[in-house]
Amino acid sequence: MNETDKIKNNLEKIKLNIENTCRRTGRDANSVKLLIVSKYAEVDQIKYLHSLGLREFGENRAENLIMKSEEMKNDVIWHFIGHLQTNKIKKVVPIADLIHSIDSIKTIAAIDSYCKNINKVQKVLVEINLSGENTKYGLMINDVNNFFKDALKYNNVEIKGLMTMAPFTDDSETVRKVFKNLRLIKEELEAKDSFLNLKELSMGMSNDYITAIEEGSTIIRIGSAVFK
Repeated sequence: MNETDKIKNNLEKIKLNIENTCRRTGRDANSVKLLIVSKYAEVDQIKYLHSLGLREFGENRAENLIMKSEEMKNDVIWHFIGHLQTNKIKKVVPIADLIHSIDSIKTIAAIDSYCKNINKVQKVLVEINLSGENTKYGLMINDVNNFFKDALKYNNVEIKGLMTMAPFTDDSETVRKVFKNLRLIKEELEAKDSFLNLKELSMGMSNDYITAIEEGSTIIRIGSAVFK
């Protein structure tokens, strides 16, 4: 089997898993967005996926986002999924439709300031660290409420939802708990503020996306399951 056939087969399996999981849990399959994590993919592979109808791709490095976006057509929707340093904002914001990894007011303030200059409202997700791992970015759960009180003051940044990463473990219940907790945090935040609409839950990757869908994910970030 050649490389493109392998990618196509992998993609069909993922889509079938999404459909089956949504059917089993009473969800509409269209409520789950498949975001292709293209950080290790060549441009030709991205172009092939584009030819199959995929339009949303995620990069975690500003330089790769710039390079690949220049190589692709205008109808691609780019997501930035890596930790965003403030000195990379001017590179990322003009390209990224959605930034998944906001975890500081400093970053939101810097994005807001730059967006005023380019007349853009930047859509973002707030990253929450629910695994307790020091190696992961994201807000700690005790900081979430105060963060939102400050973050909602910035008119050129629109918070669309939340993001998290589960720990790398074979313990499926530990993974499920992380995803369930993110959904509960979303519900609690919306209950406190009737104007807050956290539509998106970005959670689930190649090894745990089925569990994430079961717990309410609206964006699954899939890389290795497509390309390997």
